[in-house]
Amino acid sequence: MSSIQSTTLLKVAAAQIDTVYGDLDANLHKHLDAIDAARAAGVRLLVFPELSLCGHSAGKDALRLAMRRDHPALAALAEASGELHTSFGFIEEAPGGQFHNSQATVAHGRIVHVHRKAQLATYGRLRDGLYYAPGDEIGSFALDDRWRVANPICNDLWNPALVHELALGGATLIAASISSAREAVGGGFDNPSSWQLNLRFYAMTYGVGIVMANRVGMEGMLSFWGGSCVLDPFGNTLATGSLTEECLVEAELDYEALRSARFLLPTVRDSLAFAARHRAAQVQQTT
Repeated sequence: MSSIQSTTLLKVAAAQIDTVYGDLDANLHKHLDAIDAARAAGVRLLVFPELSLCGHSAGKDALRLAMRRDHPALAALAEASGELHTSFGFIEEAPGGQFHNSQATVAHGRIVHVHRKAQLATYGRLRDGLYYAPGDEIGSFALDDRWRVANPICNDLWNPALVHELALGGATLIAASISSAREAVGGGFDNPSSWQLNLRFYAMTYGVGIVMANRVGMEGMLSFWGGSCVLDPFGNTLATGSLTEECLVEAELDYEALRSARFLLPTVRDSLAFAARHRAAQVQQTT
């Protein structure tokens, strides 16, 4: 492998864990152990599942489990991460007594990005809208001069317009933090195969790498199916986790693959051009 090729590689991992409901200390230890393992393996981006510090159904206990951004647990994760970018889920208490289902990314001893779940899931056995305020902004952050990371949370990825906006906004890597149980939606929906279809569509259509982190284990009547994975910008699966066990799902993404995918299938280029023409037409109509 040439030196040029080696500089385009990014090692990523999904930390597939079984979160202990409401037990911050136990979950913090799991996070720190996974961070140590990821750093030892040379991982540069580590993604935990949605609400990984508190539990899938923790919204009803938000008054006890919510954390402000200056909480010592967040500081401990930031300190432990060093140069590793670590994304994890928590209930965020915002000013004014507002609570959000949030995903924080930390590195270099500080918080570098926080995404608040915008598309709250309140259907089937999901109850986000009863406890959380929706996020009103979506965005991404620069991991380096090639990779720009967006961190949509679970149901955010079932809003194609949201993912479309992230891709057009410059995202080249999607850190998909989810908490998906087999029983969540009900009816004829097969959550594991539905997620595979959903993620492969986005990876292939927009030419983005994807790191998806799901949890395992039981919480109440919900059984979580794991299956954390890494997809390349052509929609190929590079690594997949167990359906039942905790594990670190590692893979390398190559920016050269992203360049090639976007050159061959220029969805982002053409969508940006369409958006520019649409804005120009709107301006003309108002003048």
